[in-house]
Amino acid sequence: MNLRKTKLHLSLASLYSNYQGAKQHTGTVVCAIAASSMLLSAPVLAQQTTDTAAPAAKPGALSDQIQSINITATKRKEDASKVPLSVSVIGGDELTAQHITDFADATRSIPNISFSGGGGGGFAGNGPGLSNVAIRGVSSDAGSATVGIYLDDVSMTSGNLYSQGSAEPKFFDLDHIEVLRGPQGTLYGASSMGGTIKFISNQPNTKVNSTDIYTEVSSTSGGGTNYLGNVVLNKVLKADELAVRVGIQTAHNGGFINLVDPNTTATTATGINTEDDAVVRMALKWNVTKDLTLTPSIFYQRVKTGDIDVAYTQTLNGVALPTNTTSKTVREPGKDVLTVPSLTLNYDTGFGDLTSVTSYFKRNFDRTQDGTTVNSSYLGSQQIGSQLITSTIPSIAGKPLSATNPSLLSVVGSLSSAVYLNNGVTQFSQEVRLLSKPYDPAVSPYTWLVGAYASNQHTTVIDNEPVFGINDAFKNAGVSITDPNVLIGAVSTGFPNDNSYHAIRSYHDTQQAVFGEGSYYFSPTLHATAGVRYIRAEETYRRNAFGYFNNDGTNDGVSNTLQTSSGSKVTPKFALTWEVDKNNTMYASATEGFRAGGSNFAVPIDYCALTKANPLSYGPDSLWSYEIGNKSRFLNNTLSVNADLFYINWKNLQQQITQTCGFNYNTNVGNAKSTGGEIEVKFKPIKSVMLGLAAGYTDATLTDSDGAEAGVKGAVKGARVPGVPKYNVALTAQYNFFINDDVYGFARAAGHWTGASNGTLNPTLSDFQRPSYSTYDASIGLTRDIWEVTLYVKNLTNNQMVIQRPVVQNVPEVYRITPRTIGMSLSAKF
Repeated sequence: MNLRKTKLHLSLASLYSNYQGAKQHTGTVVCAIAASSMLLSAPVLAQQTTDTAAPAAKPGALSDQIQSINITATKRKEDASKVPLSVSVIGGDELTAQHITDFADATRSIPNISFSGGGGGGFAGNGPGLSNVAIRGVSSDAGSATVGIYLDDVSMTSGNLYSQGSAEPKFFDLDHIEVLRGPQGTLYGASSMGGTIKFISNQPNTKVNSTDIYTEVSSTSGGGTNYLGNVVLNKVLKADELAVRVGIQTAHNGGFINLVDPNTTATTATGINTEDDAVVRMALKWNVTKDLTLTPSIFYQRVKTGDIDVAYTQTLNGVALPTNTTSKTVREPGKDVLTVPSLTLNYDTGFGDLTSVTSYFKRNFDRTQDGTTVNSSYLGSQQIGSQLITSTIPSIAGKPLSATNPSLLSVVGSLSSAVYLNNGVTQFSQEVRLLSKPYDPAVSPYTWLVGAYASNQHTTVIDNEPVFGINDAFKNAGVSITDPNVLIGAVSTGFPNDNSYHAIRSYHDTQQAVFGEGSYYFSPTLHATAGVRYIRAEETYRRNAFGYFNNDGTNDGVSNTLQTSSGSKVTPKFALTWEVDKNNTMYASATEGFRAGGSNFAVPIDYCALTKANPLSYGPDSLWSYEIGNKSRFLNNTLSVNADLFYINWKNLQQQITQTCGFNYNTNVGNAKSTGGEIEVKFKPIKSVMLGLAAGYTDATLTDSDGAEAGVKGAVKGARVPGVPKYNVALTAQYNFFINDDVYGFARAAGHWTGASNGTLNPTLSDFQRPSYSTYDASIGLTRDIWEVTLYVKNLTNNQMVIQRPVVQNVPEVYRITPRTIGMSLSAKF
């Protein structure tokens, strides 16, 4: 059978692990495919990009050893077991084999990484594009991001906003994902203070034509039918010189949350949280000369959702709502579009490899929230029912509002209201770096990297909040909506187009940085690494707003803000690596992490009953991380153990001061620490069995009560940093068996355990205590020639425990694990 053509799902990655390759062109480094030898849900070995056709592995040549891999975490292709940092890798085929589709799935399989709904405390809700990710307890819902998100060498990192989460590219046509734990500021800049997540795409192959096809269909308990299909074509246009790679994916999730009428409890819609995806990726590789390679690429993704992935837990008309049911009056759909074009240039100068990455990142995320509770209900409570009013209608003039129209208060209070959020992020960036040749004791005891980076990012949030029918309600009552004797806090601009609030927030962030890293080899087995990055950042913030909820005693509800903040920082890194022998490496490191400060707008003093104006800017915060670890192989390379311990000291935290009026601002207050460790174990007791363990422990707490004294509720000494489970564990197993010479089978199983956490610092909020929970997955499949078929089940026990309780627009919601999903996939490679 032709195994070279077979799609490399995890089964093939485990069975056929001996591949040839590593063939270099003079002008561009190319590397061999390293077949993965990891299993369901545990971090796995990454495949490496290759331009070399590898011969098919033979079943009789099945290796009983765990293969080594190369990663790009240090901007250099290096053996993962020699890199002095804690890193987990999930191969692209492994993502498909495990049916890992989003951050929530991935975080259950990787040590010490966690997710929360957008805004950290879930202020944006839960669902696609709404997750904020934290690593090693460095978690924040205020200010800049704490984890860097990269697609290849393109940064997609943006600040923490109440209206969206991190950019989340679909796991499509990926070579692998690298999760780098600990500060990565030297090579990846600000906002990588907790770590960095890199999505590494498959690159065009100038040697071999190929076509990959993958389809799957599934059904979710209590929900609808889901399907996914993709095709990836690699075409050699000129052998060894020019190739193009094109991939297309489409997917639909049927949804599993039902909607009932808030008054009658009758079901009005089923499966409202649908999701429809479209992804296109194109890349061209051109070996211009033996020394120069150009790789232009573009990634496009559109995700449309019918609603967010939350339900309500309440009683209507004396009847408790069923599981996965909501009773909102305004649906909350979203449309999230990512566009990422880039051009990568690689040039071999002879003494080093020059890389230039020119990129553009654009994200448009338009979504709706139900604002009835915060807008309509509040306005209904602000009518002055006993005040004598003036009216052109004789029967109303000179009488109290309550006497003229006693139902107006309840009418206004029951109107529906929407919050329309239009989020836009665009960024142009340029990085140039020069990398020395790999260490060669016959040439030099040094290796080095130097580079420069610049970015120009614009972020805009447009917020419109109409209360549908409010003008008609007051008109029908014969009273003026701009009369402060009728409506407390009325403004002269009234409610144009029924809009109670309109604001445009614009952030213009620029960064310039130079960086370098060098290693000195005392001997071939002992070397020290030092790195440094100098960064300068500036932010210009504008806000134009009007409306009732923008009133600050100005009578018109109109305000404009312009703020500018800037700063610079030097972030160093130190590491020592000792290769005790070829199978054992020990390391120690000390690294500083950093994120830039920013600007606030002026919170309405009168409306929010403040005693003084809030600060109009906040500064940077930083941390030092100390880590020791080892990466070892035992028992003739059939057992690998990677383990580490860390301590993080975090100073001058960026925290959010939330007002009861609904406005908030950021400030710097308080300190925190985080301690813990990770362990990853892979074991092949026999050739046909792979066992795995991935576990992490984190204890992240505040070290003072400065936050509470400044107004952050619950920010007292000893309080746990929000959104950080104390532990997570993934146990995995895979068994491979042959049916005959042409057909073999595989069976996989995995269990994931996630510890308890706090979703917020404020103990009075519903999301304060998040429980521990577990999930179990299983699959079985067959492979023959170019085809592979798999039957799988996710969330085998149909665990419907509430694991987060986001509060969106003052509505307490519940977020559960996606119900049990049973499906079948079919794939082929030609």
